[in-house]
Amino acid sequence: MAKSKYNVIAVMSGTSLDGIDIIYATYICNGHWTFKIHQSETVKYSTLWVSTLSQLVDKPLVNLHEIDIDYSKYLASTILDFINRNNLKEIDFVASHGHTALHQPDKGITYQIGNRQILADSLNIKVICDFRVQDVQLGGQGAPLVPIGDRLLFSDYDFCLNLGGFANVSFENKGKRIAYDICPVNIVLNKYVKQLNLEFDDKGQLASRGVVDENLLQQLNKLDFYNQLPPKSLGLEWVKKEIYPIIESYNIQIIDILRTVVEHVAIQISKVLNTENTNVLVTGGGAYNDFLMHRIIVLSTSKIIVPSKEIIEFKEALVFGLLGVLKERNEINCLKSVTGASKDHSSGKILNTKT
Repeated sequence: MAKSKYNVIAVMSGTSLDGIDIIYATYICNGHWTFKIHQSETVKYSTLWVSTLSQLVDKPLVNLHEIDIDYSKYLASTILDFINRNNLKEIDFVASHGHTALHQPDKGITYQIGNRQILADSLNIKVICDFRVQDVQLGGQGAPLVPIGDRLLFSDYDFCLNLGGFANVSFENKGKRIAYDICPVNIVLNKYVKQLNLEFDDKGQLASRGVVDENLLQQLNKLDFYNQLPPKSLGLEWVKKEIYPIIESYNIQIIDILRTVVEHVAIQISKVLNTENTNVLVTGGGAYNDFLMHRIIVLSTSKIIVPSKEIIEFKEALVFGLLGVLKERNEINCLKSVTGASKDHSSGKILNTKT
């Protein structure tokens, strides 16, 4: 008989390269799922790791394998520090998303580094990881995976919107969970802010001082991806191929690029949130971009709700912890209605320790 309570360390690294999100949480199933986050933090990447991770898509496979080993060791060290600093004793397992190196589901490829046996052996703790691979093997996009958590942990909201490297949304439609990537967000904004020697545009203040370039905006809004029906997902490869060349064909100031991208993002999101009398839970780093949030509120008809700082920053890690729990219980954690896989399934790899 399955347990009803699980103490889990959950680890997530996103495309915006903010750092490693790591939490210690308890998940309880008594007819429905509840959770409590006990400890949480984001461990910033060093300059070297930011540089390495930002160039993964350009690396040959042999180099990726080498980086994978180093990253798995680094992740193990980071998790061990977290355990020791917080004096954590009761840990059922570590649920790790790793960091996406390649994501080309149309070619049957997805590769998350940081999911090697080294992780379990170094920690001497069971690790549940590599949640995307099986879905791609079953013909799915391997993304997004968070919607099962939206359904089981955040069902009070009509829409769950995450504003990270990419914007993605999740909602129920006629008994099915629908979810997909909407558009890039911080992955583009942060790239151009870095040209001003800043990590990010604090509260969107720079973008708010810029002017929309209508021609650039129109060209971005016409990208084919936005007319495709879900399931669909985005990766850094797509941004490098489709977004950056368009932006860089315009000789405009950085603040005008930021302003135009914010408007583009708000327009694409508002197309999804165009239903009255609905509420939207907004999480991810983009929730702190006051100017972006203002433009979304202005353009959409739904009620926008920003939760606690803990949920804004660690909801994705929290949900990957739940994916680990569901895998441990051999229960569905990946929905075909979301990813386009041939069937609902229990995705992930279990790495047991040698002892």
